[in-house]
Amino acid sequence: MSDTATSGFDGKAYAAALSTAPGVYRMYAADDTLLYVGKAGALRKRVGSYFNGSPKSRRIMMMLSQVARMDVTVTRTEAEALLLENQLIKSLAPRYNVSLRDDKTYPQVLLTREQWPRIALHRGPRSMPGRYYGPYPGVGAVRETLNLMHKLFKLRSCEDSVFRNRSRPCLQYQIGRCSAPCVELVAQAEYDESVRRAALFLEGRSDQLADELMQAMQQASDALEFERAARLRDLVASLRSMQNRQYVDGRAADLDVLACAMQGASACVLLLAFRDGRNLGTRAFFPRTNGEDSAEEVLAAFVSQYYAEHAPPPEVLLDREIPDAEMIEAALATAAERKVVLKWNVRGERAGYIELASRNAQISLVSELDSRGAQHARSEAVRQMLGLAEPVRRVECFDISHTMGEATVASCVVFDAAGPVRAQYRRYNISGIEPGDDYAAMRQAIDRRFRRALEMEQMQAADADSGDGRRPRATPRSGDLPALPDVLLIDGGAGQLAQAQAALADLGVEGVLLVGVAKGVERRAGHEALVLPDGREIRPGAASPALQFIQQVRDEAHRFAITGHRGRRQKTRMTSRLEDIPGIGPRRRASLLKHFGGLAGLKAAGEAEIARVEGINAALATRIYANLHGLSIPDPAAE
Repeated sequence: MSDTATSGFDGKAYAAALSTAPGVYRMYAADDTLLYVGKAGALRKRVGSYFNGSPKSRRIMMMLSQVARMDVTVTRTEAEALLLENQLIKSLAPRYNVSLRDDKTYPQVLLTREQWPRIALHRGPRSMPGRYYGPYPGVGAVRETLNLMHKLFKLRSCEDSVFRNRSRPCLQYQIGRCSAPCVELVAQAEYDESVRRAALFLEGRSDQLADELMQAMQQASDALEFERAARLRDLVASLRSMQNRQYVDGRAADLDVLACAMQGASACVLLLAFRDGRNLGTRAFFPRTNGEDSAEEVLAAFVSQYYAEHAPPPEVLLDREIPDAEMIEAALATAAERKVVLKWNVRGERAGYIELASRNAQISLVSELDSRGAQHARSEAVRQMLGLAEPVRRVECFDISHTMGEATVASCVVFDAAGPVRAQYRRYNISGIEPGDDYAAMRQAIDRRFRRALEMEQMQAADADSGDGRRPRATPRSGDLPALPDVLLIDGGAGQLAQAQAALADLGVEGVLLVGVAKGVERRAGHEALVLPDGREIRPGAASPALQFIQQVRDEAHRFAITGHRGRRQKTRMTSRLEDIPGIGPRRRASLLKHFGGLAGLKAAGEAEIARVEGINAALATRIYANLHGLSIPDPAAE
């Protein structure tokens, strides 16, 4: 253990003093850089295994040689340790941990929690109250599931802004895919029961659901409610038909199949998912191995992190045995509050699924490595074209999007040597400028992106200079990005480039090469001019690999900006201005919109007409009129 002695940290003594309780341990370097986060069923045994003199991989020995101190957090259960480990890896990105790429874009099914729940496809963080099912391997599987939900249970899919303002059923009701709760054509109790049944189906409990429906059908028949019995009969028939078409081993099953392929330090984990016997397809993941070359360790890290975020099925098939399998299995079962089994020695049809997943993992890894190779070649072409001495490791691109000055949004996308780094994409809602002023918008976005990064650098430098041994005060937030890219692309010509230059100069930022990407003749792709800060223009031509890379980054920034702008604009237009008026609640808002046939009719009405609506007095009518026409709004407290 001579390698660990160089750090001056006595790991054996530290481990001997630890508890045998479950928990999470963290290893730090001398400069307080977080090296590694791990979970343990028994902290003393797990931490002690690093310092017991047994042979270890080169990666582990290199990590241990840098350890200057350790911290532990004791948890009540192994499940809590698993969750805490996953949270720390995601938020702190330790240097030596295998980590998954950001998974916020994976599609899920959302069943909202409100009076009239809606069911819809969801992407992004789980910020909306409700139950989330998934993630699914692809959007196609989600759309197929939603299609079944609407046919079977007739739950609404419309946004709240549409739902609140309906005065008659929409087309979804006419074609039998919604029960029209917007106009209360279905009783609350009946709709709630449909929601409960939909939840059973999404949880993979269709057999239980079918049995319940059979009993309800018999009760309706005995009570001579033949129409209701017929509807239930049709629902049972649809469920049985679906179960007969799709099965595993002759019965409905919920399981995931995971296989890991590795080539050097690159890894691919392929997920093949079945829910209620339905094959939902495959999805390939490419975790960051950070030097780990063991497929078993990579797969174990994937299982721990992936299922700490997403509910595991009762059965998970693996293409190989993984370390700490029993601990991970117990932790997943505790978190899921039901039995979860990890299997790797299987036969029959399940062995065929593992073989299928393994083959697809190899194919996906080869395809990914080929794509990375092409990306490296284009990145090298950019370096040569721009005359840079060092490889281009990080490229950022800014773009501005708005509609005649409305809802201006700036986007920042990030590419590294492996391609897009979507977890670090950022959008900036621009405010405080003249509508349509792209120059001011660009300057504000650049300033906001780099100002925080410089503040972080200054705080970390102050902590390092203090030498008091305390933990750094400068804790990165989720919105923080690394300080400086190698190349900063600006979608625009000399004007936008000048604004970016001025913003960086005001902040004192140096060492970033700015490049403007100006539209070519007739705005044709391949004819772009690259504008440099010294005024030079480069026209590489459509065949240039360097320009192809820059086009890829620019187009991604453009797409990301437009998506954000459309969302912001739609939110503004779909939010009724009545919601911002004091004294107007859901009931009065509904009365006003129903009386005038919508917001347009209300805006055309005078104060006297508005005051004739039930529940609206003269003072409130004045406030409504003033708000809708941009007049000074009377203070309700002064009335």
